[in-house]
Amino acid sequence: SRCVEVRSRSKHVWTMADGYRDFIAGTVGGFSGKLVDYPFDTVKVLLQTQNSLGSQTQQKSPKHTKIKQPPVYRGAIHCLKHTIKTNGVLSLYKGLPAPLLGSMAENSVLFLSYGEVKRRLGEKPGEKELSIFELACSGAVAGGIASFFLNPFEVIKVQMQVMNSSNAVRKYNGLIDCVIQTVQKEGVVKGLYRGQISLLYREIPGNFCWYGVYESVCFSQIPEGGTKRDLGTSTHLLGGASAGVAYWTAFYPADTVGSQIRANPLYANRGFVSVFLDILRAEGWAGLYRGWGITALRAAPAHALIFAMYEKTMDLFRRFDPKMKDSIDKRSGSISHSS
Repeated sequence: SRCVEVRSRSKHVWTMADGYRDFIAGTVGGFSGKLVDYPFDTVKVLLQTQNSLGSQTQQKSPKHTKIKQPPVYRGAIHCLKHTIKTNGVLSLYKGLPAPLLGSMAENSVLFLSYGEVKRRLGEKPGEKELSIFELACSGAVAGGIASFFLNPFEVIKVQMQVMNSSNAVRKYNGLIDCVIQTVQKEGVVKGLYRGQISLLYREIPGNFCWYGVYESVCFSQIPEGGTKRDLGTSTHLLGGASAGVAYWTAFYPADTVGSQIRANPLYANRGFVSVFLDILRAEGWAGLYRGWGITALRAAPAHALIFAMYEKTMDLFRRFDPKMKDSIDKRSGSISHSS
């Protein structure tokens, strides 16, 4: 899910109403995108973790556990078909409530953080606008802050998703049971914040590219003397699709490492660099980028839908609130990201 902060042509003062509009519009877009995105996210996680799930019951030290094993899935299509045949279509949505709640939490924190970072960089609506680079940097900082709110949801999401694997032990009866067992066995910090460093490495460069690419596409399409309101749905779709692919391409290996750390208890106490090097030595760069293709493929339509639905929702707000008609600057539309 994503929120968008609008900068005004005049000296517009930010109010709680602005936050509610952005939050609701971002939630509508994020919810729509997540429904398209989530089944493929499940496939991505299964591809990333397939070579480690079979060793979860082993008692060997992680340092002596080989990661490279015969692959369970031949590719994304085989993984998708196998999962549906084995567990049914609805299994692709297993764990969905966690990322939905995570998207809401992340978007609210991103909106507040992103706005504050921009203000500290000197942005004054109607007077001083930030450059694309400054906006991208603002997004990177906001993404780093929001990652601390998002990680617990990522942990639970991955734990629920990997139960679709034929190698995984079905140890949770549902979302709540997963949370309770994780906290009881590992505690809040070690359990719910497993893979936090990996998430930071994903969110910081990812949000830098996410903001930067979307803003660049939109700004490049604004007609001379026009505003962002002059842009059509096709531009929002193009900008969103480009931003989604850029976000996941920025440093995809961080997501692979994070999935391994969150899914396999053998790696729970391993550091990011240690797991990264293990995967690199055993499987090469192909192992670190396993699942990237389907991730980029699903990111394009999902993120395009997020932006299109956001814009449509904001249009509805403008119809019922005349004061918003003059609230968009010629270079408006700064976006905040969610996974």
